[in-house]
Amino acid sequence: MGSFSTPLSGLTAAQDQLQSVSNNLANIDTDGYKDQTLTFSDIFSQTGATNGSGDPLQTGYGVAVSSTDSNFTEGSLNATGTSSNMAVSGNGFFVTQSATGAPDYTRAGDFTTNNAGQLVTPSGELLLGYPAVGGVVNTSAALQPLQVGSGVTIPAVASTTIGVSANLASGTAVGGTAPSSSVDIYDSLGTSHVLTISYTKTAAGTWNYSVTIPSSDITGGTGTTTTVGSGTLNFNSAGTLTSTTTVVPISIPTLADGATSPLTLTGPFGTAASPTITQSGLASGTSAATTDGFASGTLVNYAVQPDGTIEGTFSGGNTLALGQVAVASFANVQGLVSAGSNNYQATAASGSAVIGVAGTGGRGTVVGGSVEESNVDIATEFAKLIVAQQAYSANAKSITTFNQVSQATIAMLQ
Repeated sequence: MGSFSTPLSGLTAAQDQLQSVSNNLANIDTDGYKDQTLTFSDIFSQTGATNGSGDPLQTGYGVAVSSTDSNFTEGSLNATGTSSNMAVSGNGFFVTQSATGAPDYTRAGDFTTNNAGQLVTPSGELLLGYPAVGGVVNTSAALQPLQVGSGVTIPAVASTTIGVSANLASGTAVGGTAPSSSVDIYDSLGTSHVLTISYTKTAAGTWNYSVTIPSSDITGGTGTTTTVGSGTLNFNSAGTLTSTTTVVPISIPTLADGATSPLTLTGPFGTAASPTITQSGLASGTSAATTDGFASGTLVNYAVQPDGTIEGTFSGGNTLALGQVAVASFANVQGLVSAGSNNYQATAASGSAVIGVAGTGGRGTVVGGSVEESNVDIATEFAKLIVAQQAYSANAKSITTFNQVSQATIAMLQ
């Protein structure tokens, strides 16, 4: 009888609901898992009959699953302290690459490293991001696997610029001096050299400075130190640097260790438009000294920044970007199809992935050393479980009733 199909569809719907709830509960501890909810719609016969008022005469024929909706609200972030772990706080997905080269998208950030030092998912998919060369990330380049293994090394980079932030006491007598500034620089072999900047007041608001290097660091050096640069600093009545017109570029002659020479540097006090040295009534002193060079070294550890940049600390003490994690967003996240292993794939309904830097274009930020937990709420799932169970029992009762009516009808014909 056709009437059996109606409660049978209810049984099927209840089974589907039980399956969905069971799957949610089974994944309550799965990192990055998103709770799923079934939506149902009724089924009506396609008849053209109407009553005397012209109203359609329709009899319900059951129920069917109309959609499966994923709840993409953010789960709780669990701080693991593991450098390779990360989570997206806000909108977006990590971009991974399967063994076939196809892109997948995931919220699960429980990444580890493989034997090549690359960041991978537990199933072995490669985490993709923007490459970095010499510590500079190129967000215009194609995505590639991110490498953070201990075997990562960087060659030495010779210094080209130095910077000093200092103050010279205005009360210093003419002919007096201020404490010198020291700046560590590196040559092309990664050897460190110490430059010393000395200051002598020559007039009100005017100071001479000289830059020296230990004579033992250069070929043919004599005495204790050799002057490699000098100049004059002029300050206005407000103590602001106004002129460095007599500054001589810092040029270091042939280096004793055989590194590329001469080593030419710019700096160290900024410009008249943006000076890093002042003259005031405060005591003389240096607050900071910087250089853009660094020694060669091997990766010691790394940390992921909110914009997805992976900053590595090397044995030489310097910190450089190793790459930048990419984040993908979609016009319709409900259109994504689950591919298993915490992965999603784009479809025509979801639209193509819009990939970019975390924290831009509506994308969330990256939280390093953490993973996003499942957003399944156990109380809600138990409530849905009870409803599905009752629905199944009610539809089963309907089938029993239809069977009794059928048997009675058959008995009347005998």
